[in-house]
Amino acid sequence: MLSPAEALAAIHAALRPFASAHVPLEQAVGRVLRQAVHAERDQPPFDRVTMDGIAIAWDTFASGTRRFPVQGRLHAGEPPQALADPAHCIEVMTGAVLPERADCVVPVEHVTLGEGVAEIAAGYVAERRQHVHPRGSDHPAGTELLAPGAVIRPVDVAVIASAGLTEVEVAQSPAVRVVSTGSELVPAGRPVAPHQVRSSNGPAIVAMLREQGFSDCAHEQLADEPDLLAGRFERLLDEAAVLILSGGVSMGKADFVPEVLASLGVERVFHKIRQRPGKPMWFGTGPRGQAVFALPGNPVSALVCCRHYVLPALFAASGRPPAPREHAVLTEDVTFAPDLTAFLPVRLATDDGGVIRAQPVPTNTSGDFAALRGTDGYVELAREQSQFPQGTAVPLYRWSSP
Repeated sequence: MLSPAEALAAIHAALRPFASAHVPLEQAVGRVLRQAVHAERDQPPFDRVTMDGIAIAWDTFASGTRRFPVQGRLHAGEPPQALADPAHCIEVMTGAVLPERADCVVPVEHVTLGEGVAEIAAGYVAERRQHVHPRGSDHPAGTELLAPGAVIRPVDVAVIASAGLTEVEVAQSPAVRVVSTGSELVPAGRPVAPHQVRSSNGPAIVAMLREQGFSDCAHEQLADEPDLLAGRFERLLDEAAVLILSGGVSMGKADFVPEVLASLGVERVFHKIRQRPGKPMWFGTGPRGQAVFALPGNPVSALVCCRHYVLPALFAASGRPPAPREHAVLTEDVTFAPDLTAFLPVRLATDDGGVIRAQPVPTNTSGDFAALRGTDGYVELAREQSQFPQGTAVPLYRWSSP
C-alpha cells in the first residue's frame, strides 16, 4: 500500500502531458500558458508625462525664468512635439509624449495660464525629469513578461494584449468524464425511496473541476452491473482523456470497478493508499494513456481524493507548476490512532501575527459530507505519530487552491 506522497508521485509519473491549443485572448482566462510572452516594445514606449501641466526646459527654469510663452498643447495619443525655443513651454496632459527638448513637467496647480503665457508660482521648486515616466523604465522590449506554466488571470490578459498578441498557446482543456456507480444512487429531482440515497459525489466533483478551469466535463451515474459498467466505460474511454469514477473500488461483492477496468485494458498503477479517508482509491492508465481515477464512494473520501490527487495531476499534465506548500497551526489537541495518514477537515482563521490557525472539524464517518459545510480545506496528519498537540504546524490543503 502506498503512502499519499508515493501515490502522488506514481500518478504524475504515469500521466502524459495534455496537448497544446491556440485560443483567442478573450478565451484564455484560467488556462495554463504554454508559451513565453515577450514585450513587444519598451514600456512605456516613450518618455511619458504623468501630470497635467506644462513641459519646460529645466535649465531655463534653473536660470530664474518663471514666465514661459505657451507654444501649444499636447494630449495623450497625439504625435510628439518639440520646444521651438528653450524659453517656451507646451501645455501637456497626463499620458502625452514628453516634448523634445523638454525635461521637466510643472503641475498645473502651480501654474497660472493667461494671454498665451504660463507663469510658475513664486517659490515653487522644480526638479529635472520630474513627473516624467522614462521610456523603458517598466521593462525594455523583448523582456519575458509571462513564462510557460502561468495560469492566465485577468491581469495577465492585459499583459498579453500589451505584447500585441490576439491569441496564445495554452494547455488543451481535457475531456473529463465523471461517473458515479451504485445501484442505490438517485439524482436530485427524482423520487427517492427510503432504502436509496441521493447522488452527490458526481455533481461535487464536476463543480470542483469547473472551479479550477476544467470546463469540458460531464457526469452520469450507473448501476452496479458489470456488463453495463463495461459497455459504458469503454465508450467513455474513447471520448475522454480523463475518467473519474466514484464508488465500486472497495472489497464488497458489488465493487466491480477494478475488474471491469482490467477487462478493458486499463492498467492498474496502484490500488489503496495508506490514508483516511480515501484508503480504497484506485488509479490506472487506459490503452491510449487515458488517466483513470477510481475514487471511493463515500462522499468525504471522494472529495478529499479528488482535491488531493486528481486536481494536482491535471494541473501537472497542463504544465502548471506545483503550488507553494502551506501550513497551519492546530487550535486544539488532536489524537489519531490508526497507522494511516489522516486528512482532517478544518476551518481557517488568520491571527494578528499572520499565522493561519486551523480548527478541526471531524466528520462522524467518511459519509458525513454535510460536516464539510463551512470548512476551508483539510490538514495532513502524518501516520508516524498519533498525538498532535494544540499549536502543531501541519500541512494545509485548501479546497479551492491546489
